[in-house]
Amino acid sequence: MERDQLRSESIPAQILVIDDDKAMRDACFQILTRLGYQVELAASARQGLGLLERVSFDVVLLDLVMPDQDGLETLKKIKQLETDSEVIIITGYGTIPTAVESIKSGAFHFLSKPFVPDDLRHLVGRALEKRRLNLENLYLRQELKSKDERTDLVYQSEAMARVVEMAARVAVTDSTVLITGESGTGKGLVARRIHQLSPRSRRPFITVDCGTLVETLFESELFGHVKGAFTGADANKIGKFEMAQHGTLFFDEISNISLEVQAKLLRAVEERKVSKVGSHRVITVDVRLIAATNKDLTKAIREGAFREDLFYRLNVVRLQMPPLRERKSDIPRLAQHFLEKYNQRLRKQIQGITPEAMDLVLRYDWPGNVRELENTFERLIVLSNGPYLEPEDLAYAGIVLPGGPDTAASSLKDQERDLILRTLKRCNGNKSEAARVLGIDRKTLREKLKRFNISLGPEAGD
Repeated sequence: MERDQLRSESIPAQILVIDDDKAMRDACFQILTRLGYQVELAASARQGLGLLERVSFDVVLLDLVMPDQDGLETLKKIKQLETDSEVIIITGYGTIPTAVESIKSGAFHFLSKPFVPDDLRHLVGRALEKRRLNLENLYLRQELKSKDERTDLVYQSEAMARVVEMAARVAVTDSTVLITGESGTGKGLVARRIHQLSPRSRRPFITVDCGTLVETLFESELFGHVKGAFTGADANKIGKFEMAQHGTLFFDEISNISLEVQAKLLRAVEERKVSKVGSHRVITVDVRLIAATNKDLTKAIREGAFREDLFYRLNVVRLQMPPLRERKSDIPRLAQHFLEKYNQRLRKQIQGITPEAMDLVLRYDWPGNVRELENTFERLIVLSNGPYLEPEDLAYAGIVLPGGPDTAASSLKDQERDLILRTLKRCNGNKSEAARVLGIDRKTLREKLKRFNISLGPEAGD
């Protein structure tokens, strides 16, 4: 790791030196602390293992020959401690074959005595880079899973311009941000924009979806767990806090977490230290926190559903997202954006939306905000025969306005039934695919089919 990169981190790398030779311990300490690393020393294998049981280290320098325990045996015990530390073996000339064997047992590399300071600096830097890449690979796998769920911030209204300007101003600081607003207004996109404009932009942006995580697994998701910590914990797991090291941790819909988890989260926020489920080892974390909610947290506090002390920790800078009905000047630009997006994704060639249809889009209040607008345009592009989106297409997509133009159906119920039938026809009777296009789950579609007395026959697919 480069020196300037190291000093840009607010939490220095944690290094443990286990060696019974005091001169060797002191030399390592002097060399590494000058680089800004936090260094702990242990004069025996037993003392070093005791430290590793309590504290997480990024790199361990381990002497291969010590009086109280063989170095290979110590290495195995280090790896059994669920530690993700990279271990560098310190070896003399006569034990190089054993040092090579240690690499097969999980050591990162070995350092032969005598060595010059540059050899130590270089090898420790490589070990830290490997540890960073391991965490980055976990992050990239999460990014690939969520890539299709993201889109860009598209706006032209003054209300959104003010939000984006304030996001840019707070981004350059390290302050915790609370983003409030109705579901579907783009809170996650603003959180990502803050990260992208921050000094942490080259580090991970990790999302914790508080609305979908199973309550019993929430602590494991946040802090990680060790193998055997509970039924089903078949391997060690790195938690979101550790995965976001030196980056940003975004809690989406934070009001959904229980009071018990809130207490543990508060402690992690205050101390910047976490422990995996099933372990007492302390991991020091350096993350920027952003939280979002569609609930009134002050009301939740009064009702005893949210901790007041956690609220004040999160509510350092607040951004309020305006609902779509209060920034309708954004709708034409958003509509064009979604038109282009789903034309490409669905291999369609819808050229645009007629003024009459756009008038209906602008008159609708969009209770589901931008998310509802996007889902609607996906349905429109799937169902429309084009080349332009017409007012009758909006009825089939579920947009019904009092006093709107006549459609092929005579009532809201008829329009809904007609929409379902048309969608099923386009999906060749496949109910799972039709439910996805309609933006509902399969159980809801099944209930609607029963209510509208729609029978697809035994040949219809799932």
